[in-house]
Amino acid sequence: MYVIGLQEVNSRITNFLSDLAFDDPWSIFFMTVLAPLGYIKLSSVRMQGLLLLIFVKHVHLPFIRDIHTQYTRTGLYGYWGNKGGVTVRMSLYGHTMCFMNCHLPAHMENAEQRVDDFEKILEMQFEGENIPSTLDHDVLFWFGDLNFRIADYGIHFVRESINNKRYNLLWEKDQLNMAKKEEAFLQEFIEGPLQFKPTYKFDLYSDVYDTSEKKRKPAWTDRILWRVKNLCKHAAKEGEFSEEEQTISVTLNNYISHMSYGISDHKPVTGTFGLELKPLVSNPLVTLHPEGEWSTEHDVLISYSAVPEFQSSAWDWIGLFKVAFRHVNDYVTYAWVEDDEISSNEDSKQVYMSAAEIPDMGGEFLLCYYSKNLQSIVGISQPFQIQPNRTLIEKDLTQEDNSWMQTPDNLETHNEF
Repeated sequence: MYVIGLQEVNSRITNFLSDLAFDDPWSIFFMTVLAPLGYIKLSSVRMQGLLLLIFVKHVHLPFIRDIHTQYTRTGLYGYWGNKGGVTVRMSLYGHTMCFMNCHLPAHMENAEQRVDDFEKILEMQFEGENIPSTLDHDVLFWFGDLNFRIADYGIHFVRESINNKRYNLLWEKDQLNMAKKEEAFLQEFIEGPLQFKPTYKFDLYSDVYDTSEKKRKPAWTDRILWRVKNLCKHAAKEGEFSEEEQTISVTLNNYISHMSYGISDHKPVTGTFGLELKPLVSNPLVTLHPEGEWSTEHDVLISYSAVPEFQSSAWDWIGLFKVAFRHVNDYVTYAWVEDDEISSNEDSKQVYMSAAEIPDMGGEFLLCYYSKNLQSIVGISQPFQIQPNRTLIEKDLTQEDNSWMQTPDNLETHNEF
């Protein structure tokens, strides 16, 4: 899974309205990079300059459900979205996951305001909806431009410590580390060691800290933290499972900055995690199979079966996708599960797909069942081959042969000149 949080994306009104109607340029860029690797865009949410994108591999799609997005404004007393948080939450193999990208207030003196705003974002996300609160999720990732600074120390001491790679001298005066000691709700958030240079503020296209008149003090403004709900303790109280049955764990593999990027006065930060979980959901809601040989020479059949608890809708559909598809709307064609149904029994149902909609050139494809109620793909087939249109291939070969036969005459004419 790739989870990408951006801040200060170009949010001029013309750009924002265009991005609402179409995929924003960042989404298109990441889809172009990740689709050939087998990832699709699962969800995204944007609030002015804040953007959160989530990509997953095809194999996980049937086990990701209940996807919801939300945003909370905190800029200009909650009326403006230049600061705040955007969130995507979901159920992953039965475990609740939440990803929160924040941009908190700037400037050294606003440490307390940053904590207050984050607490407000936590409280307001999904408020009044039939969704667990952010802190009730099994795993919560919190990241973004959190804007915490290095307090007390002067700029010369800070820069000298950085130059000598003695980052540990600065940790205790990092405002986020200081806040974690004082605020109970922050103490459950875990962060990897800050063993990279402070990521703010740099001259553009350089690895030189701010040389402007303001000469802002370096700081670790860009952070990634996580929180794992104590499932074992909770389960023991509820009597659901024993203490030995740890159902989910998060392991940090690396936490680094990337100095080579210079388009911002911040350096990007990435964290790579191992997420180990005991699946609470092990079967897809819908199982799909293409029937027989697929080609453009006849209508084709799709068989599918659903688990008893699955609630289908008249608006559910089955899409035909290229194997390296980018998002749920990237289908080649689709069939409505009710309108295009041709047979049904207790074990399975069949729908047809028109031959006219099958790609002439053939290739490797897969089928996905989209649930309108759950707003997600709940079943995906194994990849399969569609045979190319033989008539078109023979026609193309004939044209090539005719073209080849004319070539000697053309060459002879040129030789005469």
